[in-house]
Amino acid sequence: MSVSVLGRAAPRFGACVHAVIRAVAGTVIAATLVAAATGLATAGETVVNLDGGIVATLNMPDHTAPVPAVLMLHGFGSSRDEVGGMYKRAATALAMKGIASLRVDFLGFGDSAGDSGDITVNSQLDQAKAALAFLNANNEVDSKRLGVLGFSLGGGVGTLLASDRPSEVKSLVTWSSVGDFEQDFRTVLGDKAFDRAKEDGIVGLDLGFRTIALKQAFFDSLSKRKIDDAIANFPGAYLTITGSKDFSAAYSERFVGLAKNAAKEVMMIPEGDHIFKVLEQDQSMAQSVIDKTADWFSKTL
Repeated sequence: MSVSVLGRAAPRFGACVHAVIRAVAGTVIAATLVAAATGLATAGETVVNLDGGIVATLNMPDHTAPVPAVLMLHGFGSSRDEVGGMYKRAATALAMKGIASLRVDFLGFGDSAGDSGDITVNSQLDQAKAALAFLNANNEVDSKRLGVLGFSLGGGVGTLLASDRPSEVKSLVTWSSVGDFEQDFRTVLGDKAFDRAKEDGIVGLDLGFRTIALKQAFFDSLSKRKIDDAIANFPGAYLTITGSKDFSAAYSERFVGLAKNAAKEVMMIPEGDHIFKVLEQDQSMAQSVIDKTADWFSKTL
């Protein structure tokens, strides 16, 4: 599969990014199949509307309040349940350990309002801060025990959030996180997309399962913040999970080296791709990611 830039073929996605495109396209079907296979519970889940048109799902465990909570930030082009329902499954795993969660649709994606073409790193960070504030204001949540989980682009945004709110975020987990916003998106989208956006102010992309028009503001935002600096500034616990065959594997050891807290770890999954093979019949890899994440937050929140 290739990404078409304004009707012309752009450089082909790498194997890991190709998997993301297939993944998001098959999310609804895959999530249904996984839910049937694992018997996902939806008890305790409530759809909530945050300021500005952000739609989210709040999952409260059957435990005495106040409870710790985790904010979940989805990846580029995805939505709050994530590919294969991995965030929905993670919410259930967290609830079983007495941890609440809030998974949000960024503006322009999923059920939230807005235009996906208005996406920037800065705007998603602002939305993440609003979602964190929502959790802070919930009297059933222990505001001193908040965590953040980010997948792919959401991992980068989540890292910036943890850096900007070090007194509020106690623990951070990233899945297949971007490590350099501009470099990684140049690899994914190709220089032609960057050049066309600079020339016209906007570039249309056909991802195969959907089209999206990205404005120049998105490309400008990619160079504004460095994830290395954000990790070095974050004092809390830090876990990064990546597949050995994913581009994010190249960043893991360096990032853990930059992390300040003694509670820091890389979970490197042999043969793992960007989405942990969640669309395959064998769910052992994806489930190991979910289980490790729930265990980590249980120990660090």
